[in-house]
Amino acid sequence: MTDGTLPWLRCYRCWSTALELHVHYDGIHRVDPATGTPVHAVEEHQEAIVQCLDCMHDQPHLVFRDGTLVADDDRWERLVMGTPWVASCTVTVAADEVESCSGPEAGEELTFAALGDPGTQEFFSHVRFHTHDGDRIVVHLLVELYARSQDEAGDVLEGAARGPLVITSLAEESRPPAVSSGGGH
Repeated sequence: MTDGTLPWLRCYRCWSTALELHVHYDGIHRVDPATGTPVHAVEEHQEAIVQCLDCMHDQPHLVFRDGTLVADDDRWERLVMGTPWVASCTVTVAADEVESCSGPEAGEELTFAALGDPGTQEFFSHVRFHTHDGDRIVVHLLVELYARSQDEAGDVLEGAARGPLVITSLAEESRPPAVSSGGGH
């Protein structure tokens, strides 16, 4: 590219290069009593999320490592080279895995129980409804994910499901049109 932009450093959904990095740091450090400066890290945790400024979607194919953004080898090719797939599916989970199945946080709780933490960052999911079956909850979802084939889409859903998965339909969609990042981002 002539403008110096790395060709892979873009939103996987709209292809925009207007990305923003959110870094959250939590650490516990021993302090030198003579200088007041941290001298030894007892515990450190850093979490980083990359977000597209044009379409506002998280970018799970990019990770912040050693002070720079790099491609996540496990996700990059599937998310950037793949196409969107939409699945209608159910995931059956233990009722005690769901903190709340009513109220404003119910969708998020049910999605987490069904697809786990990576699923909430990598998939666009919508809980259509849920049913109780004794000590189990059946979560009915619409999920959009990116994959290079129908088999890969099914494998990704199967890998994320935190209980028995039933895919009732799986269809390929077209990729949204590319966004030009004019506007001074």
